[in-house]
Amino acid sequence: MNVSLNKNNTTVARVKLLIGGEWVESQTTEWLDVVNPATQEVLAHVPFATAAEVDAAVAAAQKAFTTWRHTPIGVRMRIMLKLQALIREHSKRIAVVLSAEQGKTIADAEGDIFRGLEVVEHACSIGTLQMGEFAENVAGGVDTYTLRQPIGVCAGITPFNFPAMIPLWMFPMAIACGNTFVLKPSEQDPMSTMLLVELAVEAGVPAGVLNVVHGGKEVVDGICTHKDIKAVSFVGSTAVGTHVYDLAGKHGKRVQSMMGAKNHAVVLPDANREQTLNALVGAGFGAAGQRCMATSAVVMVGAAKQWIPDLKALAQKLKVNAGSEAGTDVGPVISRRAKQRILDLIESGVQEGATLELDGRNITVAGFEEGNFVGPTLFTGVTTDMQIYTQEIFGPVLVVLEVDTLDQAIALVNANPFGNGVGLFTQSGAAARKFQSEIDVGQVGINIPIPVPVPFFSFTGSRGSKLGDLGPYGKQVVQFYTQTKTVTSRWFDDDSVNDGVNTTINLR
Repeated sequence: MNVSLNKNNTTVARVKLLIGGEWVESQTTEWLDVVNPATQEVLAHVPFATAAEVDAAVAAAQKAFTTWRHTPIGVRMRIMLKLQALIREHSKRIAVVLSAEQGKTIADAEGDIFRGLEVVEHACSIGTLQMGEFAENVAGGVDTYTLRQPIGVCAGITPFNFPAMIPLWMFPMAIACGNTFVLKPSEQDPMSTMLLVELAVEAGVPAGVLNVVHGGKEVVDGICTHKDIKAVSFVGSTAVGTHVYDLAGKHGKRVQSMMGAKNHAVVLPDANREQTLNALVGAGFGAAGQRCMATSAVVMVGAAKQWIPDLKALAQKLKVNAGSEAGTDVGPVISRRAKQRILDLIESGVQEGATLELDGRNITVAGFEEGNFVGPTLFTGVTTDMQIYTQEIFGPVLVVLEVDTLDQAIALVNANPFGNGVGLFTQSGAAARKFQSEIDVGQVGINIPIPVPVPFFSFTGSRGSKLGDLGPYGKQVVQFYTQTKTVTSRWFDDDSVNDGVNTTINLR
């Protein structure tokens, strides 16, 4: 694709498709601008692929699967080893592109890449992860063993907020398991994703094993309904995730759909005050709140509510600026549309009676006056029926609720329809044990605000935040991308005693 940032009013690049190992310029008539959210500069044009181009990508993957599935595990592992080395080598260059198209700070962009890189490193262990089981002599002279075999063409649909991490959650593990893959990156910021795809090709991923198409709903629906795609992995909004799960499921595909969130942080009065406040501000306002694991609701228990002035004072110190600028804490949100939605929700909080302690509206950044900036915003006096609590704001807005006891906090969190992540801040082991046992949320942090597990474990959102029983990466994703075949065998030599006809179901 030869990605370059358009800073000198030069011809804007067109993002290409990858089909069967060839970089292809789409024949579509529909294109979308990739816009720098801090400047509104058009960085590139991304195509909405035609139905024929989606079919061609799937056909290339189907053809490649006939040989890739038989590629030795050691070969697949070495490609993953090469890929992780290339990502390390080029991570700073990719981070600059990612920051420009998504708005994150450079440091956060590097973190985005690193958390994806960890999954690539885990894919290097596929030889161990894909092992089956064996039991000798389960009956007289009978052995039983299992094989974990690839399932075919898989597909991934990724969101705008992590254009490096989420694609790297998907295609490396899928192809390391012996499948082929069709990737549909976010149309809002595909450039950094494509740089990673280029590195995968350079690492030795054969033609057709990894393919890329771009687009919106029509392309998503084409993936979900295509007869030759066996599994679909999705990360993104609840509305789209539910649609993907239902549509792909109706067409006989395996689906994992990681969706929206309203992540809580429960603060007990005995928590380490300084560490807790730092964690709340970082998790609430980092990446401009555009993380599916961002802390968006703080539940102050008892006397912990006395910390609110300190929480406000710390949030006020955060620097809002373009992600490319040194010292930036909070960059722009992804689009003008996203900014307006956030502003509307903030206004709803005011109208519904919450106390606006810190107002991030009407912020202007010198030199970036056209940027999609919303400053850190803090509400107190929030109740569970307000839109700022019931809706996923996906912006730098933190809402504070108050309860008297830990039991009340647990009940409040469990009553929320989302179940992505939750944190408890305390120095009591008994309270922590009670909390982790009774809370109905997929990822639980104890004195950790964003409890995203490392790749040795699986991402485990629950309830309204996840559809499908197997999560991305970790051991669970190996189950998702493989099918288990059980073989029961018995061998006879020429001197074996003939047992005669056996009409029962028993093995003897």
